[in-house]
Amino acid sequence: MVHPTLDPALLPTFLDVLRHGGIGAAARATFLSQPAVTARIRRLEETLGVPLLIRSRGGVTATPAGEKLARYAREVQRLLDEAEREVPSADVHLGRLELIASTTIAAYVLPEALARFRQRHPSVPIRLAIGNTDEVIAALRSGEAPLGLVEGFARASGVHLEPWVDDELVPVLGGDAPWRPRSAAELSDVPLLWREPGSGTRAVVTRALGAAGVRKKPAEHDLVLGTTDAIVGAAAAGLGLAFLSRWVLGPHLASGRLRAVPALGLALRRTFHWALPGGRPGGAAGRFLALATAHPPRPT
Repeated sequence: MVHPTLDPALLPTFLDVLRHGGIGAAARATFLSQPAVTARIRRLEETLGVPLLIRSRGGVTATPAGEKLARYAREVQRLLDEAEREVPSADVHLGRLELIASTTIAAYVLPEALARFRQRHPSVPIRLAIGNTDEVIAALRSGEAPLGLVEGFARASGVHLEPWVDDELVPVLGGDAPWRPRSAAELSDVPLLWREPGSGTRAVVTRALGAAGVRKKPAEHDLVLGTTDAIVGAAAAGLGLAFLSRWVLGPHLASGRLRAVPALGLALRRTFHWALPGGRPGGAAGRFLALATAHPPRPT
């Protein structure tokens, strides 16, 4: 009988859970989703064939097997850090890093992860293609890229999705905009700024507005814009209400260019997912996937 191989990329998440005392606390600290953290712990337990955590109202503690694994995991991390310092780079064997990501992720989430990868692998060429979520999925299905990142989807035919980091769309208006909606129902009188069809952001907004009984598609006085930056500019200019990722908003809210609208009772949470056309990729894409999974970025 062939036993599954333990994936070392899962060990940092296991240590985070022990360090923070619970699945939810570890998820918040690392900006992963709770399902993503739970799935990684479950994969470790399935691989080893033993429970690793004892769950209680007060949080989680390690089983005896979990304590033993934690000792090995810390030693693995120490050895990897030492290896990175001491061993010359073998980047030539990794090939080029090729990936495709939807627009918000490419502009606001990936740069930190790419910078970390470049620091460790300075000679690996990087090619990042950008499209909306539908275009990313199509590129992966056709074999144009070995790795992708999408927003808005929880599943896609022919592509394996793995959760990475959480996000929330925040309703915002320009700092001087006249509208003051206090509920989803009041959005019927406010122009909305939409992304184009095929956008993951648009898919989330469409579902949330439909569930709240608000229009599910642009009205005559709404605007449809093809990029996040165009949406930001239009909202700041007072052209309507936008739904923007919390990864985007920090500087714009701090400057007063945009203001967040109080909760409207809309379900606007989502998760950014890795999109894989088959098994886990090798080469530079596999190395980047493991590094970005172990060290997820955080919004500013």
